[in-house]
Amino acid sequence: MTNNVQTPESDDNEAFLHQCLYFTTNRLSRAISRMADESFATTGLAPAYGYLLRLVVAKPGIPQKELSEKLYITPSTLTRFIDKLEHKRLVERQVKGKTVLVFPTEKAIEIEPSLRAASKELLRTYKAILGDEVATILTQSLESASEKLEI
Repeated sequence: MTNNVQTPESDDNEAFLHQCLYFTTNRLSRAISRMADESFATTGLAPAYGYLLRLVVAKPGIPQKELSEKLYITPSTLTRFIDKLEHKRLVERQVKGKTVLVFPTEKAIEIEPSLRAASKELLRTYKAILGDEVATILTQSLESASEKLEI
């Protein structure tokens, strides 16, 4: 059995965790990922696939390179995502010269409203916990910080 009594010394030894952007953003990422998984559970897709599919439906024939840039994921990761969506018959790829274009299937177009609803549910969930103002400020701050740190 461990002793959970906090002493001033243990507080000092652990303070760095609460002042560390790496630790706190990973903690936040795990919490928001759980919420996103719950919100998207009804769609049968993981949130990342849902957001990718929303982009494809919104812009049929979107270049794969553009998707990679919009989602901030590597081309190889995007290729795996698209492979999976293609296997589920949700997208189709067409090669035009050196460019790979991604198109939604009818099935994707049909489920897009449920993906949009899942996105709105996620937003509603974390805004209910954080409050509108904090959620907005946090999102803007993280977006700004990400832009500055991506060298």
